[in-house]
Amino acid sequence: MSSTSDSTERLVRTWMASERDEEITEIVSEISNGSTSLLNVVKALGEYLTSEEETSRTKGVELLSVVLGRCPPERLNRQAARVLTSFYCSKLEDSETVVPALKGLVNLTKLPSSTSEDAPNIMNAIFKHVKMKGLVQSVRFHVFTIIDTLMARHRQVLRDMNDDFIGRYIALVDGEKDPRNLLVAFAIDRVIIIEFDTANFVESLFNITFCYFPITFRPPPNDPYGITTDDLRQALRKCLNATPVFGPLAIPVFLEKLAAGSPTTKRDTLESMSICFPVYGSALARSQARKIWNSLKLEIFQPTDPITEQFALRTTQDLVKTIYDSVDGTDSDIEGLARDACEECITILREPEKSQAKPAIKVLCAFMSTTPSVSRFTVAQTAPYLVQLYIQPDNLAARPSILLLLSDLIAAARDSMNVSKSNDSSSSETPLGPYKDEILGIVSSALKVPSSRDPALACLLGMVSIDNLLSDEELGFIVHNVNEILSEESEEAEEASAPALQLLVTISQRSAHYVKEQTLPLLFSMLPDDAPTRDAALDRAKAWRILSALNTLCRPVELFETLVIRLITKLDLLCVPSESTPPQIDHEPRAAYAHSILTTLHQTLLAKVDDGHGDVAKYIENLVSRLFNLFIYSALMSKEDVSLIATDSRLITVAGQIIGTIMQNTAAQRQESYIQALFSAYLNGQVSLITEGYHKLPPTSNFAPLNDSASAQQRNLVILLASAVIPLHKEIPIPVTDLNVFLGSLLTWSIADITANADIQRESAWEMISAILNKRSADVSSFIESMLHEFWPKHIANRSEPVDRRNRATQAWVWISKALLVCNHAQASQFTDIIFSVFDDGNINWTAAKSFGNIVRTDTVLTKQNHASIKILYAQRFVGRIFPRMIDGAKNASELEKQQSYLVGLTSLISSIPKALYVHEMPTLIPLLVRGLDLPDYNIRSQVIDTFLAVAEGDSPSEIITDHAPSLITTMLKNCSVDKMPSTKVRISALRYLGVLPSIVRYDVLHPYKATVIKQLAVSLDDPKRAVRKEAVDARTKW
Repeated sequence: MSSTSDSTERLVRTWMASERDEEITEIVSEISNGSTSLLNVVKALGEYLTSEEETSRTKGVELLSVVLGRCPPERLNRQAARVLTSFYCSKLEDSETVVPALKGLVNLTKLPSSTSEDAPNIMNAIFKHVKMKGLVQSVRFHVFTIIDTLMARHRQVLRDMNDDFIGRYIALVDGEKDPRNLLVAFAIDRVIIIEFDTANFVESLFNITFCYFPITFRPPPNDPYGITTDDLRQALRKCLNATPVFGPLAIPVFLEKLAAGSPTTKRDTLESMSICFPVYGSALARSQARKIWNSLKLEIFQPTDPITEQFALRTTQDLVKTIYDSVDGTDSDIEGLARDACEECITILREPEKSQAKPAIKVLCAFMSTTPSVSRFTVAQTAPYLVQLYIQPDNLAARPSILLLLSDLIAAARDSMNVSKSNDSSSSETPLGPYKDEILGIVSSALKVPSSRDPALACLLGMVSIDNLLSDEELGFIVHNVNEILSEESEEAEEASAPALQLLVTISQRSAHYVKEQTLPLLFSMLPDDAPTRDAALDRAKAWRILSALNTLCRPVELFETLVIRLITKLDLLCVPSESTPPQIDHEPRAAYAHSILTTLHQTLLAKVDDGHGDVAKYIENLVSRLFNLFIYSALMSKEDVSLIATDSRLITVAGQIIGTIMQNTAAQRQESYIQALFSAYLNGQVSLITEGYHKLPPTSNFAPLNDSASAQQRNLVILLASAVIPLHKEIPIPVTDLNVFLGSLLTWSIADITANADIQRESAWEMISAILNKRSADVSSFIESMLHEFWPKHIANRSEPVDRRNRATQAWVWISKALLVCNHAQASQFTDIIFSVFDDGNINWTAAKSFGNIVRTDTVLTKQNHASIKILYAQRFVGRIFPRMIDGAKNASELEKQQSYLVGLTSLISSIPKALYVHEMPTLIPLLVRGLDLPDYNIRSQVIDTFLAVAEGDSPSEIITDHAPSLITTMLKNCSVDKMPSTKVRISALRYLGVLPSIVRYDVLHPYKATVIKQLAVSLDDPKRAVRKEAVDARTKW
């Protein structure tokens, strides 16, 4: 045992001399394994604890406290805890050992061996010897932590002390200002207020809590504790509403702060009042109601800002709820504040066009969401009054204003019903029920008056949104009236069409049959059978407006079905007119009209997908087959010199988008059966498997779009094939004999030198290859190998090949590389790295360089919606591997051709990736990007400037730009002059960046160039393009 004591004493002496952590660790280890004890440590510290040297005493207690904090709790028995408690309490008497003693008590009070027996001694010692005003924040925090721990573990003992504890605690914490300490203090205060007998200390406790109201603390930058203003507000509010006895003292304080405070203080006060009212009770709220209402009224009728106004309205609601929450009587029983405020506001409504009417109706609307009795009373007073006000002949000019007020009241009634339903599912009473007939009467007549139409529609929208208010027949009556607006051809009717459609959409959610039977036939009858001519601008605008209305209305299941039938029929007749239809020399109007119809179908489908409708997939049966019927028929029946308008690639593209959207939402099983029929049609000419509709296809049709001899009209239909293939699920096999051979032949078809091949055909083929390769790369390993060892050497690297074909092959290579990169294929890097090998080839090097941006750029093909195989962080890995090589190549001036290629590749890559992937390299990139602004390719220049604009946004350090500001200013001025830069896009971007510079570069850096910049901007003010002139004005203002 002696050796153990010697070891402990040695370690203590060593630490006292060196204060190294190693000795503490060893002491704790010995205590943990039972070699020594805390009491032995106290004995070893004996001479230091009693030393006349202040430093020794302080260090001695510090060592003990640190060791105690690290010891296992089970190594401290009850006897040791009692001894240590007495020891630490005695050390609080010594001003030199107060700090380490408090640290020790923080650790000791948390241990199981510290019991309720110790709590009074600890508190008495703290109250007697600790002088808070002489201690720094961190030490005061120890005091609060000790009290908080005792409050949590030994609350009953402190409650038994009661007056002795509360009085001395108030004196101890008075004047605390540190936010971290206050959070703990507020928590302690709340417990005392709620669980202790505070009868003798109400005013004192009120003073030590309300003295902090309102919280004005603003956290310093980089606050290590992360305490926010809202943290303190919430903690303080829990004290303010802890007891009803604070009410009489608190209300005057609240009203004083509300009257004299800033907007932030006002909002804090209003929110605090809302939280406190229910606790302070209805009796106090009722007695103080008039005084509180007078203060709240100022914030509503003369608000400092809209946000504070909303806070005041919510506080008014909470006041009313507190007063009337227990009132279950009839409307006539409502007395006091609700009646007085209602009458006051209704008096103001006598002049509905005046500015005070708006806040008055806001108050009445706020009352609607308080209690059922107040809500009924408010409606009973307000609704009949507004109806009578409307029908008075003297108020003819004020009728729109009256209806606006009424629409607010109806909307409030609807919202209150929704709240009631969520709180009480059995509640179905509609406060507006007794007055709906009178309201419906005046609103229906108001629809016929253009000036009252919008507010009338707002009233109706509110009414149809309230469950069980209107009967089915009344909904039909409203639909009939709204249809009259839609059929009216006037500027006023056009302006009212949007709210009218919103009303019909709301009605269709309850009774779609009225819209289906009344509105849709009306809209379809208004659609022209043939396209308006080029000079018929009004007719064309009307057709677009009706299609837009149909898009808005026809999203529900049964309405969309009608839309599909009617529009596809109209499309058939439009694209393949009968012999009796007068021929049109100009086909563009019909093509534009057909494009609008297809776009309407596509946009409505997208809206249905966003709304989660489950009926989208079923349209693979009728809509998709009708589209194939129309477009295949048109391709087959067209001749070289005469084409039907459905052969227009713009129409086929939108049709493809419709097919793609439906396929995206089709189950894998149905996709598999459909794709088999589709390939039978495209590869074997069995078009009857995928077509159904109005047009009868020739019995001996020679449909072979992928044949080299196919017409341009047929080749265009590869767009539809790609649209159906791209969204296939990964597990769906492509129904061909050999997928490797199919992809190879499709690729050969896409790059062939055929006049009939349009870019859109090639791109569709590449997208299809990319989608298949991405999902089924394991099945096409020989195709991948042939690409590397045959296709690249023959079609891209081979300099004897025609340049156009090499460029097309390079573009195809991009899509194949992208497919492999996105799914993290093992050979993806081979496909991207080989592109560098043609950077010295002047014929295709820029196409190759730009491909790096295209490879990593997000697209609409390889997406989750299309069930693509996408690995996370694929772009980051690609950029991390390629970026250093690009930068090194752009810096290397030994070969100018290759250096320019690297520069083009770098700008293309940067413009295609998020800023976060390259911003850390900006100091290196800026000189290279500035050189990119001298390249002859205007798209590259635009990309470079857009990169600078992206870097200027957000939290990017301004120092990055400051060092290069002179060269950037010179280059941007050169690119914003119409004499030197023909591209409007580049001029706009350059001017925009010049406008950004003053906000990211210090004034002293820019000042030497100010005169030059302003002079050049004056020249840009005369630019022939309006958009350029606008940017020049903005930039000049900022300079």
